[in-house]
Amino acid sequence: MMGALGGSSLRVAVGVTGGIAAYKAVSVIRSLVLLGHHVDVIATGAALRFVGAPTFEAISGNPVRTDLYENVDTVQHVALGQSADVIAVVPATANTLAKLATGMADDLLTNTVLASLAPVVVAPAMHTEMWQNPATQANARRLDERGVTFVGPESGRLTGSDEGPGRLAEPEEIVNAIVSAARRGQRERLAAERGRDLVGHTVLVTAGGTREPIDPVRFLGNRSSGRQGVAIARKAAERGAEVTLVAANIEVPTPEDVRVVLVSSAEQMAAACAELAPRQDAIVMAAAVADYRPEHVQAGKIKKEATGDDLTLTFKKNPDILKNMVAARVPGQTIIGFAAETEEDDEARLELGRAKIRRKGCDFLVLNRVGWHHGFARDETAIQILDLDGHVVSEAVGDKMSVADSILDLVHEHE
Repeated sequence: MMGALGGSSLRVAVGVTGGIAAYKAVSVIRSLVLLGHHVDVIATGAALRFVGAPTFEAISGNPVRTDLYENVDTVQHVALGQSADVIAVVPATANTLAKLATGMADDLLTNTVLASLAPVVVAPAMHTEMWQNPATQANARRLDERGVTFVGPESGRLTGSDEGPGRLAEPEEIVNAIVSAARRGQRERLAAERGRDLVGHTVLVTAGGTREPIDPVRFLGNRSSGRQGVAIARKAAERGAEVTLVAANIEVPTPEDVRVVLVSSAEQMAAACAELAPRQDAIVMAAAVADYRPEHVQAGKIKKEATGDDLTLTFKKNPDILKNMVAARVPGQTIIGFAAETEEDDEARLELGRAKIRRKGCDFLVLNRVGWHHGFARDETAIQILDLDGHVVSEAVGDKMSVADSILDLVHEHE
C-alpha cells in the first residue's frame, strides 16, 4: 500500500548501480531515513564492487536486495515495485540508462522498475564523453518523454583530473527530487481513484475576503486572495459536483464550469448563502469574513481636514454566517468551516480550533496558520481538519489544489 499524502512516511526503493559515485548514494539513503522514510536498497553486482552491502544495510536499516533469484517465493521484484512510492536510481550509469530506455530486465533493479507503477527518478553520473554520446542522449530523451525525472548531471570535477558535465547531483537535490516525485505520484494516483465521485452532489463554496465600506473609497478588509476557496470549487466541479461559488473580492480567475455569485461585504455574503444553502448537499465556508463592520458608512469621502489628527470609527458585529448555516441546515447536509489562526504553537492553535468548532457546531473545521509570512496569497499551505469532537481526522500539506481534494474527501465520506 503506498504511503499517504502530506508529511507521512514514504517507501523508497533506491537502486544503486556500478559507478564511482555509488558512495554518494549512502548520503542520499541516510537523508531519506532521517526524514522518516522506509528505504529498500537494490544494489547491482557492480555497485557492490564500489560500496559493500553492510554499509547500505547499516544506513538503511534493511537488508540489501541484490539477486533476482533470491526470495523467489515472494516474487520480490514485483513486491518491491508494487510497494514503492518512488524508485530512485543513484547513481544511474550509461549502461543502466540504456537498459531502462529499452525496457531490458536482466537484474533485480531493472525488473523492479518494469514491475512498478511508481514514479522513477534517475541521477546520472558518468564521464563527460559518455553523457554526451548520442546514444546516451537519445536514451535520456526517451526516458524523459516517459515521465522519468532526471536530477543532474552537474558539471564539475570527475574521476581523476577530468572535469565537465557528468558529475552526480548533490545528495540534498536528489532527496528533494525523490520526495517531490513521490508526492506528485500519490496525488495523481488519488485523483485517478477519486474520479468523479461527487456526481449528483450540489456544493456551495465561499471564497475570498469581505470588504466592509467606510466611505465610497475606503473599506475594512483582509488579506485573503480566495485561492483556497477557488481551488475547492474547481476540484469539486472536476469530481462531478454542481458547484456554486460565492466569491468576495477574489484575486484569481474563477472556474468556467462553476456558477459564480459575486458579493463584497459580509452582509451580502450572508444573504447569498442563506438563499442558496437549502439546496446544497455540502457547504464549504472558505471565505475570510470580517467580524465587524462600520456602524455608519459615510455618504462622501472622509476628509482629513474635517477630522483632524484623530479619526474614531464605531463598529458593529457582522452576522455569524457559519453558525447561521448550521442552525438552518437541512437534513443530511455537510458543513465545513475554516479557522485561520496566527498562533504559532501547534497545540495552542489546535485548542483554538476545537473551541471554534464547539461554538459553530459544523461537521468539520479546516484549521491553518496565517500571519505575515504564512497562509495568505501563497500556493502552498498546510492544514489540519477537526471533527465536531475535536479530533484531527485529516492533515494535508502541499499546493492548494491538492489540499482542496483532501477537504472534499470528507464531503464524499460524510454522505
